[in-house]
Amino acid sequence: MTASNPTLITFVIYILAMVLIGFAAYRATKDFSDYILGGRSLGSFVTALSAGASDMSGWLLMGLPGAIYVSGLSESWIAIGLIAGAWLNWLFVAGRLRVHTEHNNNALTLPDYFTHRFEDHSRILRVLSALVILVFFTIYCASGVVAGARLFESTFGVPYDIALWVGAAATIAYVFVGGFLAVSWTDTVQATLMIFALLITPVFVILALGDYSAAMATIEAKNPANFDMFRGLGFVAVISLLGWGLGYFGQPHILVRFMAADSVKSIPNARRIGMTWMILCLGGAVAVGFFGIAYFSDNPGQAGPVSENSERVFIELTKLLFNPWVAGVVLSGILAAVMSTLSCQLLVCSSALTEDFYKAFLRKNAGERELVWVGRGMVLLIAAVAIALAANPDSKVLGLVSYAWAGFGAAFGPVVLFSLLWKRMTRNGALAGMLVGAVTVIVWKQLALLGLYEIIPGFIFGSLAIVVFSLLDKQPSAAMQARFEAAEDEYRSASL
Repeated sequence: MTASNPTLITFVIYILAMVLIGFAAYRATKDFSDYILGGRSLGSFVTALSAGASDMSGWLLMGLPGAIYVSGLSESWIAIGLIAGAWLNWLFVAGRLRVHTEHNNNALTLPDYFTHRFEDHSRILRVLSALVILVFFTIYCASGVVAGARLFESTFGVPYDIALWVGAAATIAYVFVGGFLAVSWTDTVQATLMIFALLITPVFVILALGDYSAAMATIEAKNPANFDMFRGLGFVAVISLLGWGLGYFGQPHILVRFMAADSVKSIPNARRIGMTWMILCLGGAVAVGFFGIAYFSDNPGQAGPVSENSERVFIELTKLLFNPWVAGVVLSGILAAVMSTLSCQLLVCSSALTEDFYKAFLRKNAGERELVWVGRGMVLLIAAVAIALAANPDSKVLGLVSYAWAGFGAAFGPVVLFSLLWKRMTRNGALAGMLVGAVTVIVWKQLALLGLYEIIPGFIFGSLAIVVFSLLDKQPSAAMQARFEAAEDEYRSASL
């Protein structure tokens, strides 16, 4: 089905606006720090919304509503876990990471931070963590390209191989030109669009059904189990869904937003803004899927596309209920979700290649202008690989995305947490934690032990490895401990 002209025009205007923001960010980008970390200049509002938008991909507007539509409220446990994990991440990691990265040689990337925090002269931590980022995020980027292509394909009837390039081109353009500032500024616009789409759609669904009571009665008549939070779920299944929240401590594309805040004093306000946005968006996504059950139960003749693919519930409701101009704006929310996540992943990969390989091993004295252009070149390189992987949307490599979140959460999460909270942690502890966390996730996933989500054992065993290997190691150097204490003192004084 080809979309009407108003919807197409709205999409084009939206994409052009994102590219223009990229060019505005280009004018504000003076050096490499600006390009990959925005010169640590983000205020609380931009920090909050860019962290949220980079986190919530197309899953928020397609995957979650689709899961709720099929299984009812039992699928909302994952949203509860994500809210808890995000709040703890803001509380324990955000402010500390902002301060500690600055005290550790003004680190611009996670691998750079690990290297200086643990005085790793062998640079094995830098290489290992950069490789983890490159492998998982290149696959993540490919999944984002696929999601964008599927959106254009289903909305405008564009063939997949053409939609692939259309969906990726705009994102690549503004990341290439404007870097971190472009990504953060566009994320703020995209986060606003996403929350508008998710709050307005369930309201219109309820109005189309008559009122709230009528909608709830229809859902209950369809299947009373839709209200059961434990429908088909045992204890292990609930814990596994809640365990998704552990992933936040190790996601580089989210953590880098904390590093880019203009001050640790901006973090508390950013936390309040970010959590409010997240709760409203997740609530809206659940409501879209839930009240979608009632709408398509009352209108079975319109349910064909959703019956074929439940993830289309948001798209179909938007097409059916809104004026084409408004539908274009609302559907742009899905594109916003896809583009915001893809853009920050492209930039994190570019940063890892430029800062942690090119500058660290090839050109230690490279100038700022050279590094910026190398960073732009790396954006194109990663994008090309991602598009190549996405050319076959059914390829097995994209299946790895299902536990890339767990891989980051278990490999980096405990290392980040302990590095910010425990002065006694050592280089060998960090290395052991990273390796044990990552390997546990891979092995547990393959063996499917206990039906438990692999991030939970990965996080636990990674944490134990950090403690054991750090205590077996010699004490951290006096300089390392002094930097930790200075950073902690600054954090505490700023938090008063």
